Amino acid sequence: MKKLLNTLYVTTQGTYLARDNETVAVRVESETRLRVPIHTLEGIVCFGQVSCSPPLMGLCAESGVAISFLTEQGRFLARVQGPVSGNVLLRREQYRRADSPQASVEIARAIVGAKIANCRSVLLRAARERGEDGCPEVERLRVAAARLADLLRRLEFPCDLEEARGKEGEAAAVYFGVFDNLVTAQKNDFPFRGRNRRPPLDNINALLSFHYTLLAHDVRSALESVGLDPAVGFLHRDRPGRPSLALDLMEELRPVLAERAVLSLVNRQQVQATGFTKTESGAVTMDDDTRKTVLVNYQKRKQDEITHPFLGEKIAVGLIPFAQALLLARCLRGDLDGYPPFFWK
Repeated sequence: MKKLLNTLYVTTQGTYLARDNETVAVRVESETRLRVPIHTLEGIVCFGQVSCSPPLMGLCAESGVAISFLTEQGRFLARVQGPVSGNVLLRREQYRRADSPQASVEIARAIVGAKIANCRSVLLRAARERGEDGCPEVERLRVAAARLADLLRRLEFPCDLEEARGKEGEAAAVYFGVFDNLVTAQKNDFPFRGRNRRPPLDNINALLSFHYTLLAHDVRSALESVGLDPAVGFLHRDRPGRPSLALDLMEELRPVLAERAVLSLVNRQQVQATGFTKTESGAVTMDDDTRKTVLVNYQKRKQDEITHPFLGEKIAVGLIPFAQALLLARCLRGDLDGYPPFFWK
């Protein structure tokens, strides 16, 4: 199993990243604030006005360390990486399966099923933790969980891609329809009235979008590390500039690795409403301190260990995207009868 390495998040505006032998030198106003050995990194994420020297980009390319550039608010801009690794035969099989509706729907159904199951687990765990029989919010969570269970049963029957996408959309509507009931603290400052993005229009959606960006970086890196093409998916179809396969794999992981992290930050009051600002356009952005709190919490969570439900091994949470990418590659190579998605317990 791959070793979990660090991701270097650079949020200080005006930072310049340079190569210093085999290390990344982080410089602010010509002063070197930090040196990080390249062999300890799996990725670099730059927010806002952060620049990199060509020699550093070359070192990262040689070392398999991808550099992602995002706006200060977390919107993805670009990604720099080295040569594509992996077996070309694996990618050719990926393309063949993606071109086959029957082969695509088999993988898509597994992904959608895991997403629905994981959303249901989030709701049921929240209902158990509240433990207030007769409480309207708890009852709403249980009713939504029952509807998700019904969708899971319906997904067991053969269907085409459009039907699978329809069930995924229906499940998302049910899940986010009760998401506000998962917020148990700071409810006036962090209300949820529905999912919105590009731009996010409230504090919760700003946190969700930011976590999805971080997760997308990790999933895309995992897919590339096993030789798969992140742009060619099965549930999400091809679109120029869209990492469709990364979006596929994210579906089953979002409830566990993104949405629960957001709820934890809010319910434990690790973030405050004062850390968010609404612009004239209505978009909500985070300040530097809040963004750093989110990044520290996200990175810390990646160090936690769980037992992988399919592999039966203890792995770091940060390695879940890599484990799923590896299992998908084994499925495409024919080593597994089907793709085993990630089920959170």
